[in-house]
Amino acid sequence: MGRDARPLVVRCGAFGDMILVTVLIRDLAARFGTDVDVLTSGPWSEPLLLGQPGVGEVICVRSRKSPYWLSRSQRQAVRRLRARGNGPVWYCDADPAARALLTRAGIGDQFIVDVQQHPLEAGEHATQQWRRLARATPACAAPAADSHASPIPSLSTTAGGCRLEVSERQRADVEAWLIARLGCTSPPPLIAVQMGNKRTMRRGLKRLAANHKHWPAERWATVLRHIRSRHPTHAILLLGAATEYELNQQIVTATRIDALYNVADDLPVPRLIAVLERAQALLTVDSGPAHAAAAVGCPQVVLFGRASTSLYRPWGMAGADVKVLTGQIGAEASMLGIEPAAVIRAWDELTHASGAGRGAYPG
Repeated sequence: MGRDARPLVVRCGAFGDMILVTVLIRDLAARFGTDVDVLTSGPWSEPLLLGQPGVGEVICVRSRKSPYWLSRSQRQAVRRLRARGNGPVWYCDADPAARALLTRAGIGDQFIVDVQQHPLEAGEHATQQWRRLARATPACAAPAADSHASPIPSLSTTAGGCRLEVSERQRADVEAWLIARLGCTSPPPLIAVQMGNKRTMRRGLKRLAANHKHWPAERWATVLRHIRSRHPTHAILLLGAATEYELNQQIVTATRIDALYNVADDLPVPRLIAVLERAQALLTVDSGPAHAAAAVGCPQVVLFGRASTSLYRPWGMAGADVKVLTGQIGAEASMLGIEPAAVIRAWDELTHASGAGRGAYPG
């Protein structure tokens, strides 16, 4: 086995998790002067990561927990890992399932930096933890790769936060798609709304009451009517995965305002990223699209439930304004403790500060 493989990041996470880990990939690419390969899972990972600066090969498995001999994607991943050779690995999962694939590929512990050995520090944001991990070195790093590594950047002098780049092809796709979807000749400025999250439709609408990131339909309707009154010429797009289409449609029916479009049935990842770059602002729950919006510079109001705002607050390198709202029911953090009036107030402050001209792509 060779000892000159590129750095490898192992992260099998949700959509937002994969956006956050791009910070680690970016820093490792700068440190080693080469692209970074990624071992991951989830249908969103390849379309999200491929083509982003610093990303090399993306090796994706359908499931890490299926029996190995029944999983074609696991066997293919192991073959690809063996072919690339030994090199430094940053293992970023709390779940040890993917470690078995590294073992099968002949990658020993001496080549691995494990996030479990670099726990989160008090008050640290997720991106700060990843940047700190990028400075760690395996006990037996590949000499050929490490000898060409650049000096490790100082965390105090380099920018943090996430960044996603949008291609001209993505932008052209969104323009053509908007014209067809909205039935217009020139797309209007956009406002984006993300009401669902990965838990929303896991077992259908009946699970909404047990979903701590769920905000009731009547509250969304109240806020959306206000947004329409404040932005009469904007198209309001309800984002989401295809499984969130039904939830969005309930809001469309309850709200009854013009130019409110449920686009969750036709929003692949590259298009979602470009829509967020084009939008004037985003209203969202704590979700993957919230992190994507920050990564492309879209201002947003984000509603948090139980998740730690200090750890998961959307943070992008572009420095767009992010207004975080939290609430309580009794003594416990709860999104249900956030009233529509608070969201409306935050939205008005956000859009007043960001201006009404963010309707097209930045120059």
